[in-house]
Amino acid sequence: MIKITLPDGSVKEFASGATPHDVALSISEGLARNVISASFNGTTIETTTPLTTDGSLVLYTWNDAEGKKAFWHSTSHVMAQALEELYPGINLTIGPAIDNGFYYDVDFGDRKISDADFKEIEDRVLAISKEKHDFKMRSATKAEALALYKNNPYKTELIENLEDGTITFCDHATFTDLCRGGHIPNTGIIKAMKILNIAGAYWRGDEKNKQLTRVYGISFPKQKDLTEYLALLEEAKKRDHRKLGKELDLFHFSQRVGQGLPLWLPKGAALRDRLEQFLRKAQKKAGYEQVVTPHIGHKELYVTSGHYAKYGADSFQPIHTPVEGEEFLLKPMNCPHHCEIYNARPWSYKDLPKRYAEFGTVYRYEQSGELHGLTRVRGFTQDDAHIFCTPEQLDEEFKKVIDLVLYVFGSLGFENFTAQVSVRDLNNPDKYIGSVENWEKAENAIISAAKDKGLNYVIESGEAAFYGPKLDFMVKDALGRSWQLGTIQVDYNLPERFDLTYKGSDDKLHRPVMIHRAPFGSMERFIAILLEHTGGNFPLWLMPEQAIVLSLSEKYENYAKKVLTLLENNEIRAVIDNRNETIGKKIREAEVQKYPFMLIIGEDEEKNGTVSVRKHGDSGKSNTTMKIEDFVTVIQEEINKTIKSF
Repeated sequence: MIKITLPDGSVKEFASGATPHDVALSISEGLARNVISASFNGTTIETTTPLTTDGSLVLYTWNDAEGKKAFWHSTSHVMAQALEELYPGINLTIGPAIDNGFYYDVDFGDRKISDADFKEIEDRVLAISKEKHDFKMRSATKAEALALYKNNPYKTELIENLEDGTITFCDHATFTDLCRGGHIPNTGIIKAMKILNIAGAYWRGDEKNKQLTRVYGISFPKQKDLTEYLALLEEAKKRDHRKLGKELDLFHFSQRVGQGLPLWLPKGAALRDRLEQFLRKAQKKAGYEQVVTPHIGHKELYVTSGHYAKYGADSFQPIHTPVEGEEFLLKPMNCPHHCEIYNARPWSYKDLPKRYAEFGTVYRYEQSGELHGLTRVRGFTQDDAHIFCTPEQLDEEFKKVIDLVLYVFGSLGFENFTAQVSVRDLNNPDKYIGSVENWEKAENAIISAAKDKGLNYVIESGEAAFYGPKLDFMVKDALGRSWQLGTIQVDYNLPERFDLTYKGSDDKLHRPVMIHRAPFGSMERFIAILLEHTGGNFPLWLMPEQAIVLSLSEKYENYAKKVLTLLENNEIRAVIDNRNETIGKKIREAEVQKYPFMLIIGEDEEKNGTVSVRKHGDSGKSNTTMKIEDFVTVIQEEINKTIKSF
């Protein structure tokens, strides 16, 4: 008999050779019907894999991330089979699951496929799926694997790097693929599938290699799920921050300036400034001091911090000065500069904590294929701050930062989020700097603070920064997509590398602990996500203009100016549209520009000292006529409901 430990801590005994499906069946028939994947002692296995030793078992359904991963990976196998049948002679490479669906990289030779071919491929995938073929894993020798793929240079290259005894294949129907495992029980579970798009992709991501065709797809256990997902995609297209940024005149990219280097237009710059002022005000209340550091630094600064060893080869290359051997780098991180600010004078324990904040612009050379609007750029501004404190102050300071992050989220409408404690990968210690002791102290401090603040958190191994663990906030937007926004990190390592000290009550020198934090993360990425979350309808306090005055004709221009002056005197951002256009056209254009309020004025409004108020998105049937002073009160009350006090 073997003992199987389940996630709730319960232990069940089974005969050796029992499968995850057998375990599920022992719990309930309903669970057994829905289980599609499993992991045993941390390794992904099939639901039919025999269990022969004691261990921990996790069962996955479609509702679990790992279940979806197995579902989508399995569908990539079926799509690969369909492609081979429809396009004989192609060479398959790899087909992993991704966050939303899967892809398969294919060398189609001289053939080209387009969206006109998608329907035929989808129909073939579903036809194969209906035949309910089992997915079966089997081992193979290196010689057998090479013989099978003798005409496929890509699979051959993969196999050459594998050791005998570690090579496995997955079979279903007449199709075989080199695979490590992680599949659903059979193809019949796949009820709906869609090819989303195709793109070019270099073999192994190397531009020196041949460009392949990457076929992206997604699949579901119900047609209804696919229909809902496609509707969500359409809504996402409407909310694409690149599209909205252009429509709202927020930012622009120029090839002459360079890829991944956004230009902020006046409205976008004003938006950024309001976000900065919002956080600066909260930071001042929380005891932060504002600092400013250069955009470049001596190469040795980043060698000391460890950033050059981690990022130097793949980042912007050193700047050479007229002095022989002198090299500077575009700043990839603000923290080394803040360490040097701390080092500018000696400190006592009575002076701590020191909280330095900066909206600091940094530069990293992202590959051109990875650039994406504002979410992946080469120059971005972090709302960075670093707290230098005693070990005894760490817990309180960390919790205060959590409070600040929650304040930011609450004021900007991000209400659905979880916290992720990102710790090191114990199997890859070379990825990190610093002692095991310091890592354990830092990880325990974060977990303790997350518990005490009552956060809904998960622990993710391998997601830590190279110098320390962190608490990441995973926010769901209006479309249910998850984004990492806001991060807090505990760091015992940089204080050692920069020899930071303070004099303790015992009159001896001690090492401070360093907290890195950025509630926004980067201004660019945060604004992109906020744009897509709100669809461009920002919280009223943040809107570039909160109202637009629309006059029925030019003869009401003087009254329009009077209204504008009254609004501006009450710190309400507004503009006038007094063009010689129809009021219908003015309203339509104001809707596109997403002005929260349209104030329509004509003869009656001028005579009575009122405005006709129309809200963005209203049909116009609910227009309300009111005194300007009353409208000011409406704006102020709505802002007060949104932006919290800190």
